Amino acid sequence: MDSQHYFSAAPSGPDKRRPLRVPIAGQERDLVTSGGIFSPDGIDKGTAILLSEVPPVTGSTLLDIGSGWGPLALTMAVQAPHARVIAIDVNERSLELTRENARRLELGNVAAMLPDDVNPDIAFDTIWSNPPIRIGKEALHELLLRWLPRLAPGGSAWLVVQKNLGADSLQRWLAAQLPPDYEVDRPTTSKSFRILRVERTAPENARKA
Repeated sequence: MDSQHYFSAAPSGPDKRRPLRVPIAGQERDLVTSGGIFSPDGIDKGTAILLSEVPPVTGSTLLDIGSGWGPLALTMAVQAPHARVIAIDVNERSLELTRENARRLELGNVAAMLPDDVNPDIAFDTIWSNPPIRIGKEALHELLLRWLPRLAPGGSAWLVVQKNLGADSLQRWLAAQLPPDYEVDRPTTSKSFRILRVERTAPENARKA
């Protein structure tokens, strides 16, 4: 599929729903998918690696950047049933699928919405993302600088990026661009993917420093 297709607000292809059986939070789940979205046939390799490497989510307000049909948001919601999970995407079909899949799993704590519909005053304790690298460097940088500065003090973001798509340069760029109370590192590498972690220092740690 043309990569721009699933970056559009309204995919041009038919919205033909079909069943999707995938593991979510360690259990096989029956969900639905459709064309015109990212990785419609299952959990892509990068997202699977992210899910295998990140610690369980913590906090009460969580964010999935680029929801697709919902694998990250659904996992967050299962792991933290009392937290609020916000899943954002520019693709309306992706948001509809995330909502439907959350209903199928009886997860009332998932809110799937367009980026501009998120309350600007909300800060996030945990952010997970397989960011859309192929939208181009400028758009990617704009996306990350829109959301990563909204980490709550003590919060963390986890990103998965392919090494050959600029993971190392992205890590250096984030470290240079984010405020001084942010730390950027690479906890692990799996196959051709880097896991990048962005942490915002808690106030008590900042005072000690």
